[in-house]
Amino acid sequence: METINWADFAKVELRVGTIVEAQEFPEARKPAYLLVVDFGPEIGLRKSSAQITTLYNKEDLPGRQVLGVLNFPPKQIGPHRSECLITGFPDQDGAVVLAMPERLVPNGSKLF
Repeated sequence: METINWADFAKVELRVGTIVEAQEFPEARKPAYLLVVDFGPEIGLRKSSAQITTLYNKEDLPGRQVLGVLNFPPKQIGPHRSECLITGFPDQDGAVVLAMPERLVPNGSKLF
């Protein structure tokens, strides 16, 4: 593991947002949803592709808060443009468990 300093970490815009929409993404190579996440009034809505179909139903995602990296460049994924990276951890089988705050916090709050 490479050691980084505080300045390196401070460059990462890890912010909390609330999923407002989740749709099927049939064009994805691996099963995924298309998400729209509200990162608060300063940042607004961002779109992302997330490979979370194993543990999450799209109907259960709206209203959940998640952590996203907002300062990666946009990435074209099939016909859609991903504007942020929604974070998670692999479980024992490799399925993605979303990284979420333990309690409700304002959308756009930065992780520190």
